[in-house]
Amino acid sequence: MTARMVGFVRKLSLAWCLVVISVGLIGPAHAASPDPSLAAKINAATFEVVIPKEVNDPLIYEKPLPLDLLPYQERTDKYFSVGTAFSLGNNRYVTAGHVLMVGIGDLTGPPALRDANGHVYAIDKILKFSLQQDFVMFSLKEQPGNVSLDTNIKPAVNSVVYAVGNALGTGVVIRDGLYTSDTPEEENGRWKWMRFSAAASPGNSGGPLLDQDGKVIGVVLMKSANENLNYALPISEVLNAPDKLAVMDKRMSYQLDVLDYDQNGNFKAQFPLPKSYDDFSATYLKLQNAYNEQQLKALLQQQAGDLFPHGAGSRQILHDTPELSLFPELIVHNRSGQWGYAGRELNRVPLSGNGYVASGYVGHNFLMHLRRPDDMKASVFYGDPKAMMDLVLKTGYWYRQVGPEKIKITSMGKPTTDTTYTDSWQRHWKVFIWPQPHINGEVVVFALPVTDGYAIMMRINPSMVTHDSLIDMKALTDFFNVDYGGTLAQWKEFLSDKSLLPEVLKDTHIDFDYGKRFGYDSSSINFSYPASLQTIGPDNLLSVGVGYYQKNDKFVLEAGYVQIRLNNTDPDRISIRRHVAPSADLDDNYKQNWGKLLHKQHPYDGVAYNDGDEMDIASVIDAPANDAPAELYTAFYGTQGTHKPEDMKAKLDLITQQFKLKSH
Repeated sequence: MTARMVGFVRKLSLAWCLVVISVGLIGPAHAASPDPSLAAKINAATFEVVIPKEVNDPLIYEKPLPLDLLPYQERTDKYFSVGTAFSLGNNRYVTAGHVLMVGIGDLTGPPALRDANGHVYAIDKILKFSLQQDFVMFSLKEQPGNVSLDTNIKPAVNSVVYAVGNALGTGVVIRDGLYTSDTPEEENGRWKWMRFSAAASPGNSGGPLLDQDGKVIGVVLMKSANENLNYALPISEVLNAPDKLAVMDKRMSYQLDVLDYDQNGNFKAQFPLPKSYDDFSATYLKLQNAYNEQQLKALLQQQAGDLFPHGAGSRQILHDTPELSLFPELIVHNRSGQWGYAGRELNRVPLSGNGYVASGYVGHNFLMHLRRPDDMKASVFYGDPKAMMDLVLKTGYWYRQVGPEKIKITSMGKPTTDTTYTDSWQRHWKVFIWPQPHINGEVVVFALPVTDGYAIMMRINPSMVTHDSLIDMKALTDFFNVDYGGTLAQWKEFLSDKSLLPEVLKDTHIDFDYGKRFGYDSSSINFSYPASLQTIGPDNLLSVGVGYYQKNDKFVLEAGYVQIRLNNTDPDRISIRRHVAPSADLDDNYKQNWGKLLHKQHPYDGVAYNDGDEMDIASVIDAPANDAPAELYTAFYGTQGTHKPEDMKAKLDLITQQFKLKSH
């Protein structure tokens, strides 16, 4: 999960789990209970709120789902029970706003009411709605009967109350306690919440809070965060709310995973009612999505002067040589005001044909490096999202919980969304969305083609907030860092498909003849060397580290580090590095290293030296005559064992003599 809307949207979890986090278990109830006739009336006027289960599951599993492990009621029920609603008569029904909104963006169908006999009633029109007070009033297409609950708008504190609700999804129960106190709502005290001690379980949200005569005094909404009390909205607030109007007036905080500050604002809007549930959902989502987009835009504009690569906090990254990180990272802002790399490989699962899935995370985002198996054609890998996702699923991280068992998902089929997105660095992402109807969620994947596979950013979220994830992840692509590496055979295939190439590699030409020569030509540099320097074969590993460089009044991605290794296991390597003169505000380490470069001091003096069990040599490549160059390049050669210094110098000369620096 991710930039997030803190507040109402944070209440959203995957499908029916939403109510589980909304209301918690409370302490023991008192011994009182309503008389049988009153209890019968309460039961007849109180309903489960349900949403249908998926009929056609698009997922494929490692084996048939062992549904017999589920309790009988759960495995035979065609619906998920998500909350409680009650009748006020005249075809008016009330529940918590967050309960009904489980169905917004639902993948299996809209919410409905179900009575004790199992009859399901479709919602007709939404009549009243308040986001901030968290209630909704609606009508039904078919009337269950004429039983309804009366109301009491002036209940007495410390009087006996009954919390009525669909406890744990197993039917409506009545539990007693006391109406203990009132407390102002959190933002500016526009109304008072009722606090009560009657027990409430997951599923009670939206149910009625009754006085001892069975009259509605409130709508059960949530549990106190730090004490054993439940909260209810006074029924007077529902009755006095404006008719035929949906009102949103709630404080929200918007967050982006790479920033250490929030954008605070008020989601304030309204629209006329009545509307069908579908029209209500579409209208609400349109307003919420527009608000999210505005908040994200405001957040980025507010910090524009300090966002990477602008501002003093970016200096270190701009002056460092690229890391040759093939595992993706996000560039994040920390409390000290500096931008740095976040994200590291935490786990790696091997695939056939030398493929693997390396994974980690930053904030709400899974980060992955998917190396294409050698036995899978590049055209299939880059052209078939199902095949790509099937490889990711081989990690076993994705499963469906059935009772005590975790059944691995082996395929999600084809995505329902398959589009592209180009970030500000002119890298071309593939964007996929896969539905997960059993949890009312969606998997959102941003996959960036790289030389040996994909660099992936992924989220799993409730379907209602998929738009929120999409705009977040588009923004995060501008802070996504990854370098390009692979075998010469992989580079040959990758460079041949121009649709995959980022702008930084569009003008890059890699010319090699196995057993004879290697040549590298980009918009910045050109160099080549013969096989006498290093054996040239399809298993040579070429890595191109991209850095962030300022060109006049804009920043661009360009190659800053080119390294060729003999193979995956042999450390023999050749490299060209680009170095940028430090700005005055950088610390002495940058300035000292730059001084060594300027004066060709060790290790840049062209003299071979031992480094453990290998021998290395490096030198500064002569730059155009300039007393204060802005950039310098170094050449490096390293090989195992001990060698004559003159032989190492001859090897280095094979690199530097063929090096050409192009004008920038």
